[in-house]
Amino acid sequence: MYPEATRESAEKKAALAPKQIEAWRNFSNAVFKEGVLDEKTKQLIAVAVAHVTQCPYCIKAHTPQALRKGASKEEIMEAIWVASEMRAGAAYAHATLAMEEMDKF
Repeated sequence: MYPEATRESAEKKAALAPKQIEAWRNFSNAVFKEGVLDEKTKQLIAVAVAHVTQCPYCIKAHTPQALRKGASKEEIMEAIWVASEMRAGAAYAHATLAMEEMDKF
């Protein structure tokens, strides 16, 4: 369903917007550097968010990064379950909007 992410496709996209890709790469590097949160924790957050945003490229990129930074498979799966609960919770919370509309009817 999704095309494979290749070096060639990345280079083509970068060539079309070089200033933007440079800014994005700098931002990404700054975000994932160790700070108050360690790099493993940041990668676990990235894996969880990637599942909520349903970005297959992010899932494929950040899952091995989390492993490289010392996350266990169990930690990754637990982070995914947290993301799943949050996504389900958001759907349930938005039911309030439907309730308001039903009450108007």
